[in-house]
Amino acid sequence: MEQVKVCILQSDGTNCDNELFYAFKKVGGSPEFVHVNELRDKSRSLKDFDILALPGGFSYGDDIASGKILAIELISFLKAEIEKFKSGGGLIIGICNGFQTLVRTGLLPFGNLGKMDATLDNNDSGHFECRWIDLKSEKSKCVFLKNSYKGHFAVNHGEGKFFSQPSVIKKIEDQNLVVFRYVDESGNPTQEYPENPNGSINAIAGVTDPTGRILGMMPHPEKFVDSTQYPNWRRETLRQAQDKPHGLFIFEDMVNYVKEDK
Repeated sequence: MEQVKVCILQSDGTNCDNELFYAFKKVGGSPEFVHVNELRDKSRSLKDFDILALPGGFSYGDDIASGKILAIELISFLKAEIEKFKSGGGLIIGICNGFQTLVRTGLLPFGNLGKMDATLDNNDSGHFECRWIDLKSEKSKCVFLKNSYKGHFAVNHGEGKFFSQPSVIKKIEDQNLVVFRYVDESGNPTQEYPENPNGSINAIAGVTDPTGRILGMMPHPEKFVDSTQYPNWRRETLRQAQDKPHGLFIFEDMVNYVKEDK
């Protein structure tokens, strides 16, 4: 069977690229590291890949705002290539800083490359959040997520509050673009801290675009693809997590979708 080729996009300040590489490799993908400069000088091309993955970290030191400089770079130099990748059926995922970048390019939530419709603002807590939270998936337009997700995910961010005007939030909700929400112990979406680590409106933790082929999320699924990555993995009450790490499904679903589509 033809390999599912994944472009792990790197830039100065990226630091979750190895984890993302490992996650895709674990589920049978064929990931490759590609620096944004290689796309700019055309020594590498997105046309050679099925999936574009933007990792977490602090691209360009998060100067100005998180993900802003990388977003400007993508819009200024790679807009046509990204548009062609999208129209050709490629899948895109952005995690944490990658999500911030996708929102600031305008690819999320409405696919308006070059026009921001939302933002990821400073956490309501006023500080960097680095811990585990509970997440639950919604029925959404995302074409490649086949499973329902509820489980433990790591968050590591200082600017994770999903925010926009009420009319934009309503449009996002009406179009079923919300993929993940922060939930409490009962599995209900919550605005309460610390279950909602940043104060995101409507507890939004991840969204897709109207095509359903782009996913952005603040929590890090790539940090829970092995059972031992969860700090309490040996507890009896979390034995299920040992059987199927909670972040693994997302990468499995993406790779399997591409395989079925080839």
